[in-house]
Amino acid sequence: MKFSVLATDGAARRGRLSFQRGDIRTPAFMPVGTYGTVKSLTPEDLEAIGSQIILGNAFHLMLRPGTEIVQAHGGLHEFMHWRRPILTDSGGFQVWSLQSLRRLDQDGVSFRSPVNGDPVRLTPERSIQVQHELGADIAMVFDECTAYPATQVEADESMRLSLAWAARSRDEFQKLKQGEGDAALFGIVQGGMYADLRRESLAGLVDIGFQGYAIGGLSVGEPEEERLAVLDALQGHLPADRPRYLMGVGTPRDLVLAVAAGVDMFDCVMPTRHARNGQLFTSRGTLNIRNARHRKDSGPIDPDCPCQLCQHYSVAYLRHLHDCNEILGARLATVHNLTFYQRLMEQIAAAIGVGEFGEFMNQYLASAVHSRAAMS
Repeated sequence: MKFSVLATDGAARRGRLSFQRGDIRTPAFMPVGTYGTVKSLTPEDLEAIGSQIILGNAFHLMLRPGTEIVQAHGGLHEFMHWRRPILTDSGGFQVWSLQSLRRLDQDGVSFRSPVNGDPVRLTPERSIQVQHELGADIAMVFDECTAYPATQVEADESMRLSLAWAARSRDEFQKLKQGEGDAALFGIVQGGMYADLRRESLAGLVDIGFQGYAIGGLSVGEPEEERLAVLDALQGHLPADRPRYLMGVGTPRDLVLAVAAGVDMFDCVMPTRHARNGQLFTSRGTLNIRNARHRKDSGPIDPDCPCQLCQHYSVAYLRHLHDCNEILGARLATVHNLTFYQRLMEQIAAAIGVGEFGEFMNQYLASAVHSRAAMS
């Protein structure tokens, strides 16, 4: 992997990650394809939308269909027919989200499979092995996602465990890679909501050495103010020559604020999950297709949007599809929401390129339609 910063505006950055499978322009939003698919969309849909990289989940793909089946197809790219880069989550988030099914120790985590209840053991080494078997372009270290809220003692213990696992992840990654290919391994900064622990975690990861650095343990129930405080605490400390990835965040507003703090990469289930629930992001605010007043609306969801939904179908038609639980409704809404996110990334990059990101951000955040107002 090669990374270069092409332009800056304050802390905001515009850059490029280069892989054999293609370049990724940053800021970049990665659609989430947990099971080897972004729900309801084909890889051709994703490329048409402008997606440059997608995310898969090592834990879930390890359970179904299993890495031996993926490897028999030549890796996850061939298995799902996606030719561009893939980032794989390590399974660390499941350490947090499946607390009722797991037992944590210093060596790793023992799970009861959420699929069939079978015992599953995941360690830093096994997580890296799974991601290697999937053929990830960007692999993530295995970590423990710190719960929220957590005391400083709890956050400290969690951070130190994640740091030890990061070193083991790095050793296994180097062992398997053996100088071949251009896959990258990212470290994950933990430490809860405590600035000193976050900076200590980052310093430890930098000592180990990674091609990129992610900020984990956010979007786990904390208020916006605390999340922004964590990003502020890391400003000026994250290596300037490495990509920065904010995991699992968030709303369009969240992304704009994070870019202002120097973040380059994002993933979140929000645009796809909201689409399936009938909630659509537009240039005029967030639209809830279930609202009865949309039943006779013959206009487009967003006249400023170039996606399939807005160019060819009406609000009333989408509401009809949603009411009837038709698959096409979820598909069109997903295309629209991901188009909205990709266009936002393009707008941000353009503003950074001409030194106008601060003005763009202020106008965006001041606009009533992009506030935290209720959906219409």
